[in-house]
Amino acid sequence: MAKESIKARQRKREATVARFAEKRKALKEAGEYEALDKLPRNASPVRLKNRCQLTGRPRGYIRYFGMSRVIFRDMALDGKIPGVKKASW
Repeated sequence: MAKESIKARQRKREATVARFAEKRKALKEAGEYEALDKLPRNASPVRLKNRCQLTGRPRGYIRYFGMSRVIFRDMALDGKIPGVKKASW
């Protein structure tokens, strides 16, 4: 489980990226790189990290479900994810 401060920092970055998305796009299309440098660093989507939405775990992230492999397995075995079942052959 990630610390609350790490999860809060990630949420703050996501909000900053969303807030400056249109402005970044306009500046990139216009080619105004000096103005682009003046934007906050956390406005760049490259600075985002894929983290589990429930625990904040950064590794073993399954993009389709938005959670880590550990939580995915627990929820799948409990039947909390519709359409997912354990494979057997």
